[in-house]
Amino acid sequence: MKQFCESIWEAGEYTYAAAYGFVPNIHAYLHEDGTHDCLIVAPGGGYCMCVPQEGELVAKAFYEQGLNVFVLTYTTDITMSVPLRRQPLEDIARAVRFVRSRAKAYAPGKKIFVCGFSAGAHVCGTLAVHHDDVADKNPEYAGISCRPDGAILCYPVITTGTYTHPSSVEALIGKHPSDEELTYFSLEKNVTDRTPPCFLWQTATDDLVPVQNSYLFARALLEKGVPFAHYVFPTGFHGLSVPTEDFFRGNFGEPYTMEQVRRAVQAVKEGKGVNVSERRRTELAAQFPDTPAADDADKPALSGADKSALSGAPDEFFHTKAEEYEDVRQWVSLAILWMKKVPPSGKHPPHAPHKSC
Repeated sequence: MKQFCESIWEAGEYTYAAAYGFVPNIHAYLHEDGTHDCLIVAPGGGYCMCVPQEGELVAKAFYEQGLNVFVLTYTTDITMSVPLRRQPLEDIARAVRFVRSRAKAYAPGKKIFVCGFSAGAHVCGTLAVHHDDVADKNPEYAGISCRPDGAILCYPVITTGTYTHPSSVEALIGKHPSDEELTYFSLEKNVTDRTPPCFLWQTATDDLVPVQNSYLFARALLEKGVPFAHYVFPTGFHGLSVPTEDFFRGNFGEPYTMEQVRRAVQAVKEGKGVNVSERRRTELAAQFPDTPAADDADKPALSGADKSALSGAPDEFFHTKAEEYEDVRQWVSLAILWMKKVPPSGKHPPHAPHKSC
């Protein structure tokens, strides 16, 4: 396996006000030879972070199924101070163009998919419905399509309406968004016949993002004649990622997706936060106490899992928990079968040089 990290934005292109030195990047997991389709993974985290349990763990699951995989750490804001608006959309659009422009180096097949979780699924879904709205000013990418061949949306945030996830919407478009913003980012209202094929899955008992989100999007796809697959598993908490024994042990792989959180928390602790409210400063101080921000951010928690059972638990516990969600774990295999049926959207442009993180 070949692994590397590359920034997707060049010097001077990325101007998000609360970046604190972070630049969105991709971590690659590539096969050394052969032709392989590509998958860009966007972890969730409520638009406040990109959680590690939806990064390398997912990447390796799809790599083992023959794909070249890229984990995208897109722009988020743990301080909840600077609305993100279109920046995450710009990030994933550039990521698709970046990978597509390097077809020769990355040895992809004919297709590039995006796969997002929770708020990361909202990022991917936004690209799926708004890809025609995202121009790229860099001549290197301006003529390259950012439309993915297909989108995999895992327990997705979809709507800004009744069944929304309020804190994700607040981080994205602020506390007082306009009606236009609410409509633009309510994805079920923006599906067209240009939307690529989609694969959706969620659990009926999702305890954070109501399952109605995936139903709303599936119905919109159906009405516009967009091919899709939709799976709803009967039980399971939000954030199940790929529910293997490693998942329940907290073995998520390298926590590189937390870089921007570490930078932001450290800036707030040093009094350099951008428009950070006193209330949010207090919350962050409690969430990331006395230890250095970098150390603290490297210890992610399992969203929705029984954390108390993980401490000193016997191997049988992890095996039992994984068995409990054996049906949900099949979503990877189902997605692979679906991806094989999705037709390629077109040829890729020639190779462009690497730019390292």
